Amino acid sequence: MPQQQTTSPDFSGLWIPLVTPFRDGAVDHAALATLTRRLAADGVAGFVVCGSTGEAAALDEAEQLASLDTVLAAASGLPVVMGLSGYHLGKTTAWVRKLSEQPLAGLLVPAPHYIRPSQAGLLEWFRAIADASAVPVLIYDIPYRTGATLSRETLLALAAHPRIRGIKDCGGDMAKTRALIADGRLQVLSGEDHQVFSTVAEGGAGAIAASGHVQTKRFVQVLRLLADNRLAEARAEWQPLQPLIEMLFAEPNPGPLKALLAHGGAMRDELRSPMTRASEGLRERLVALDARLSRP
Repeated sequence: MPQQQTTSPDFSGLWIPLVTPFRDGAVDHAALATLTRRLAADGVAGFVVCGSTGEAAALDEAEQLASLDTVLAAASGLPVVMGLSGYHLGKTTAWVRKLSEQPLAGLLVPAPHYIRPSQAGLLEWFRAIADASAVPVLIYDIPYRTGATLSRETLLALAAHPRIRGIKDCGGDMAKTRALIADGRLQVLSGEDHQVFSTVAEGGAGAIAASGHVQTKRFVQVLRLLADNRLAEARAEWQPLQPLIEMLFAEPNPGPLKALLAHGGAMRDELRSPMTRASEGLRERLVALDARLSRP
């Protein structure tokens, strides 16, 4: 078992689950580095590489490691979390041990997809991965992608593991979210962009929000104001972002997000099948809304 970490990581603030830019079918590392540097300068807390927004399922292991290297080099010292997924425990723990060789702030780990284990099986899965990891683990609770729902009792039991330190909360159960916040052992990060304000206002630590690729400074400011208990000011910053968030998820992520980033010249509007580009109508509405939000 890897040596237990002696310092407590801090996963608060706005984390960006990075898109993976492509150019002619290959990862565009120049665009990825430039995007990472821009977001770092805009005040984000850290980055997630190879999450669902990064189309990780369409990247092979070599591409994932190369993308991680690019982000680590461009992140200006900010912490980086690596996403992973799978359903074969032996292969997944081997990958965890390999990733633990990297200077990571943590691993973002969902339930095994497709097989829908019992709660006892989910406990075994996350504990085995945390035992294999030399870095902190964030649970990624996202039942609509994995098919497995983590119960409140299971999450509270996992909170006792010394390397399980937080959760990306896409569970859709606010009562469970509140229970985790009240328990206090896991840092709760909103993973549903439209719930960022409510989760953090109720005591959550922050967010892993794809929408934060754009209007980044405004997202950062919302979380800073909430951390300072300046609720009215935070609300005034947050409310204009609601239509943007709605549009960014009107079609499968990251299609709309990549369309908007491509319009600004950050990358090509290119995804890997079976992900597809956003529709032209949605792209035009996103560009117009982003322009309005960017006016002084």
